[in-house]
Amino acid sequence: MDNDPKWERQLIEKLASASLLEQKRTRQWRIFFRLTWLGVFISLFAFLFMQSEQDTMALGGSHTAVIDLNGVIDNENNITGKLIEGLELAYADKNTKGIIIRANSPGGSPVLSGMANDEIRRLKKLHPAIPLHIAVEEVCASGCYYIAAAADKIHVDKASIIGSIGVVSDGFGFDKAIDKLGVERRLVTAGTNKAMNDPFSPRNPAQEAIHQSLLDEIHQQFISVVKQGRGNRLKDNNELFSGRVWLGSSSIALGLADDLGSVASVARDQIKAEKLVDFTPSDDLTSRVAKRIGVTFAGGVRTLFDTRLF
Repeated sequence: MDNDPKWERQLIEKLASASLLEQKRTRQWRIFFRLTWLGVFISLFAFLFMQSEQDTMALGGSHTAVIDLNGVIDNENNITGKLIEGLELAYADKNTKGIIIRANSPGGSPVLSGMANDEIRRLKKLHPAIPLHIAVEEVCASGCYYIAAAADKIHVDKASIIGSIGVVSDGFGFDKAIDKLGVERRLVTAGTNKAMNDPFSPRNPAQEAIHQSLLDEIHQQFISVVKQGRGNRLKDNNELFSGRVWLGSSSIALGLADDLGSVASVARDQIKAEKLVDFTPSDDLTSRVAKRIGVTFAGGVRTLFDTRLF
């Protein structure tokens, strides 16, 4: 080696080659582990997102379908849309022996509540062999009860809040405030009632009468739906349609509910299918990701005439 003047160069080249080979192997292992972890995360997310869909597949035996009616009934959270979608999925499943709507809502839009009631009655006619029950948890009032009246039976907890068969429309009047502030209200309309309930204008008795007639008509629609759904189970009580609420234990005697029961007890004792399958539609992908990581976001054109059933 001492006689070869190039041995130092050759040694350096060998060391450099070995170092490059080691770096290449390290880089390959690093890529391998990164791809492995990526695969694990993709599999985990796929499992989390697809779990609910897998639950609705054929289960090889009878089950009770459960659909949630939870929260304020309005366009922002699309509760009635999810309810109707869930009902269609549940009725389409050949293993569904009965359906339970798990209700926990203070009410909301009379329009959306009425649409849900109509759709429930339509689906019941198409599938008369599949019973549909409402199991109330904390509250089923106003628009929620509007929907519940379409069910075959309503089950409550003794401390549930039931009823509130009425309509409310609220707002504020700022006309006296702007007078004190020296603000001039400039309002131009084509049509004498176009600005009805404008909060910056003085009260108008004729327009207030129109407003009240609208509320009364919606109230009568509500009463008619409840009478149609509950039939002769309703007792003669002057307070029944006054807008007040009752506890579940009292609602049974009034005919607003049928008996005490929960999702589990109704599935076990009345539908006779203890296995529960949740058919509540999932949120869109973005919302589902946000909920999985513990993030939630608070949620038509809204008019000043904001009418609701609670």
